Amino acid sequence: MLIRKHLLLAFVCISFYTTVEAQEQTDDWLWQLLKSKASPLLLHVLNNPDSFQYQIIYTEINRDQHNRPHFKNHYLHVDRNRYFNPASTVKLPTALIALEKLNTFRKPGLDINTTMLTDSSFSAQTAVTKDTSAANGLPSIANYVKKIFLVSDNDAYNRLYEFTGQDQLNGLLRNKGYQDIRIVRRFVTMTEEENRHTNGISFVRGADTILRLLPHYSRMSFDYSKEVRVGNAHYNRYDSLIKAPFDFTRHNNLPLEDLQHMLQSVLFPESVPEKQRFHISKKDRQFVLKQLSSYPSESEHPKYDTTEYFDSYCKFFLYKSGQQKPPAHIRIFNKPGWSYGYLTDASYIVDFNSKTECMLSAVIYVNRDGVLNDDKYEYNEIGYPFFKEIGEILIAYDRNRKRRFVPNLKAFRFTYNKN
Repeated sequence: MLIRKHLLLAFVCISFYTTVEAQEQTDDWLWQLLKSKASPLLLHVLNNPDSFQYQIIYTEINRDQHNRPHFKNHYLHVDRNRYFNPASTVKLPTALIALEKLNTFRKPGLDINTTMLTDSSFSAQTAVTKDTSAANGLPSIANYVKKIFLVSDNDAYNRLYEFTGQDQLNGLLRNKGYQDIRIVRRFVTMTEEENRHTNGISFVRGADTILRLLPHYSRMSFDYSKEVRVGNAHYNRYDSLIKAPFDFTRHNNLPLEDLQHMLQSVLFPESVPEKQRFHISKKDRQFVLKQLSSYPSESEHPKYDTTEYFDSYCKFFLYKSGQQKPPAHIRIFNKPGWSYGYLTDASYIVDFNSKTECMLSAVIYVNRDGVLNDDKYEYNEIGYPFFKEIGEILIAYDRNRKRRFVPNLKAFRFTYNKN
């Protein structure tokens, strides 16, 4: 288990606990810095926060004489009450809760590499019973976590949602203080009722069953009192155009601050209160960190077609625009999401050459025609260039700012190409 030692907590966010009263947070310093360096395209986005619904968090990390990290957050239009579709970012807490749950069983022969078989326990779930996620490797928690972080695999997420169960997934997150997070859907077409069901699961080694989990039904209640509707029109599941906004009221929800806070908690567990940590083993944590920062070309099992899954496929900041290959001296530990015109990324970026580090998180909405589900979003024209440019501006600032102590970053150096 992680070392349980009381340290001075550098991350203090009152709105994390008083979500009802939360208001938009904007740091004039961050606004002035970005505006002074912005291209005409970025300036257009920055000057239209209502249209692009963007939120930005830049976090300075300063080490003390004992190499302990301290965090200083800067915000631009950050508002946990402004809904955005979190898309694949919900895979980060799902993967971490799955590892935490697995750790509670403490059964001989059961670990992240144990083969995990999911039953087709009820007919409504036949859409996910074909385990395409397990190609090029036996199905296991490790295999699913790797696929989630390398290429944001949807089938892998569906399997971990099955394993955690809707009520335990959300209950454990609430216990950690994440009252606004709501993860209630798989990434496959299902009704709200069907998503409450999870199938039976068996963990096996050879002919031996190590652990058997029965099918489960979630009776957890969720607050859907705040109506959320986006856009002017949308296509429904039958490809019919509905001339009304898209209803996100009962969809997944994950505020940007909480997403970054969860990433911080797994990267720097002692920087957050023990209650907010994910209680996974040191070995499992190292596995997570390596997968968060790996590229598809560094994976042998599974082997990816790098023309489709290029190295910056999941690295929005700095490199996805233009499908650039990140240089060897930079590693990005992150989880992005993209859907319905929303692009989101929470990242910890390390430059081993300049010995600098920071956290960057952002979301933007790019849907000029206001129609959802028409696959006409300005991801390439506006979205990815937005992440590239704000990343370049803030990383350049971070490299040049003065630090009292040079950080020792060896904890984030991993040997790759051995997956």
